[in-house]
Amino acid sequence: MFESLSERLEGVFKNLRGQGRITEANVKDALRDVKMALLEADVNFRVVKDFVARVQEKALGREVLTSVSPGQLMVKIVYDELVEILGGDNAPFALQAGRTNVVLMLGLQGSGKTTFCGKLARRFAREGWHPLLVACDIHRPAAVHQLQVVGEMAGVPVYSEGTGRPAPDIARAGLEHARATGRNLVIVDTAGRLHIDEVRMDELQSIKAVTSPTFTFLVADAMTGQDAVTSASTFNDTVGIDGVCLTKMDGDARGGAALSIRAITGKPVKFIGTGEKLDDLVEFFPDRMASRILGMGDVVSLVEKAQEAFDEKQAAKLQTKLRNASFTLQDFLEQMQQVKRMGPLKNLLELIPGLGSALRGVDLPEKDLKRTEAIIQSMTLAERENPEILNGSRRERIARGSGTTVQEINALITQFLETRKMMQGMMKMGDRARAAAAGDGPASLTGANLSAGERARRLQRKQFEKRMRQQQLKRRRQRKK
Repeated sequence: MFESLSERLEGVFKNLRGQGRITEANVKDALRDVKMALLEADVNFRVVKDFVARVQEKALGREVLTSVSPGQLMVKIVYDELVEILGGDNAPFALQAGRTNVVLMLGLQGSGKTTFCGKLARRFAREGWHPLLVACDIHRPAAVHQLQVVGEMAGVPVYSEGTGRPAPDIARAGLEHARATGRNLVIVDTAGRLHIDEVRMDELQSIKAVTSPTFTFLVADAMTGQDAVTSASTFNDTVGIDGVCLTKMDGDARGGAALSIRAITGKPVKFIGTGEKLDDLVEFFPDRMASRILGMGDVVSLVEKAQEAFDEKQAAKLQTKLRNASFTLQDFLEQMQQVKRMGPLKNLLELIPGLGSALRGVDLPEKDLKRTEAIIQSMTLAERENPEILNGSRRERIARGSGTTVQEINALITQFLETRKMMQGMMKMGDRARAAAAGDGPASLTGANLSAGERARRLQRKQFEKRMRQQQLKRRRQRKK
């Protein structure tokens, strides 16, 4: 996502940081490059014009021109403006408890609307909601069957009546069925058309009237650029929408649709699809996306992915195993599989600040991970739990089963044993450091042999450091306000 835009902006700021001082001339030169980068990213020209004007107004202020780090301040100004055009203070999406929530999905044919319905259903089913998919696309051949297939993959029931009744009647009946069966989330899949002029808006307006949706979303293809923005404007003016869901964002290196929709339609982007799988769905946060565009990473999203993929009890169990060197190849395999559930390795590393640009064009060894997984899966459970029993004949059998060589088996086992030993040492060092900080360590570390004056000075220093941290925290909160 946004790869070409990120690359262009990175070059602009690199040149700006190399300047001895910021002047009106080099600010205008930099903004000219920013303008070209945004236009090449297929951002609406009116959005680009307003964006550059606001950045220039702030960049030519006294604070920037007299700053000791003007390049960094310029990045901050551009970041703030990017957040604003991406949605500003876009509130996190939340369903309403204690009622039957209805999400009405609109869109053109080919935008991925039906699959997106399944992605939303799967996401909220995992969060404890009870979704029901309702098939109201009675015009496209096999549309009902497609939704049934998607619903089965997502583990969510589908209400359908075929194509014999009008779509509004099916929507009404689906809502009644949801209430009768205790379903608190209804996602209605509607019919699309090949072109916006051919969409029968009266049918969509009727479905909206009978369902009174909690949210009405337009599903648009991010790769169509400004056509997606045009669709959003038309649907909003005719039917009325609450937000936009962009599909195929993983294949859009420009990002013009995401950067234009809010400014043109006034409606925020709420979700983005980042792949073909049902789990490839991300809630859209303007501040996080602006950080990615400027190469600052997205640690919050990385932590959220980790929390979804890793079990807290299992993590505590793993920590104990690392401490006493009982970590096995089976444990290693389970950790690899959990990381895989978080997504491709390159996508994860790009969320770490500073690594996005460094990894551009780098081919990460995903094949090596698959090879390692194949080797471990070719072992018996006893061999995974105790790799020391792997003699020559066992290693030859594993090599045949995994399609590798004995040399690769030997290298993996050696690396695993060395890593386990190193991790045990690191865990013990961490335990000793925590014990010393808590006052449970040796007397020479805890201060038991220190004089009363030295202990008082140390206590005074700790209290001073604590006050300084509190003041820093207070200043940060004031700046955020």
